[in-house]
Amino acid sequence: MKNALVCTAEAAERKRLKFMLSSLGFAEILETADNEKAVSMALDHLPELAIIDLSPMGRDLLSTVSSIREKLRIPVLLLGRECSGDLLEKAIAAGAGGFLAKPVREEELWPAIELASVHNHEVEELKGRVAALEDALESRKIVERAKGVLMRSHGLSEPEAFRRMQKLAMDKRRSLRQIAEAILLTES
Repeated sequence: MKNALVCTAEAAERKRLKFMLSSLGFAEILETADNEKAVSMALDHLPELAIIDLSPMGRDLLSTVSSIREKLRIPVLLLGRECSGDLLEKAIAAGAGGFLAKPVREEELWPAIELASVHNHEVEELKGRVAALEDALESRKIVERAKGVLMRSHGLSEPEAFRRMQKLAMDKRRSLRQIAEAILLTES
């Protein structure tokens, strides 16, 4: 079941968006006029999409977008009559995935949702890759430091120190990083 969150101060706009989203297959559309409430509703109901107006009351718009993106990792579309260059830069930094001009036309809504969804998926995938690469780099640094310890304390060459760590990892059924961390821990 697809669901969406719509946050706009204008009741008529919420009603129009609700109708359009329903016709696009969204079964549940959460509605609010307040940014603060939008974040709590999003956390409670876990929508797959959020459409946030530039003008609702309450919490700062960009912190709303940022909170929803950070906590739920869903596409967020901004809605407004116009968007200045400064606001656009801040919205991009906060994680907004697109902009819909008021009044939203039905033929523009679905492409905007699709583009924001694809962009959101790519961003999340890249974040995962970056995290994995950072972890691999950190592991490599730890292994290199542990090799240095073995080389100094046991007079081993680099390949010998690495083979010793590999053998320990296989014998103990631990990762090379875990063995390296244990070596560094015993050294200090």
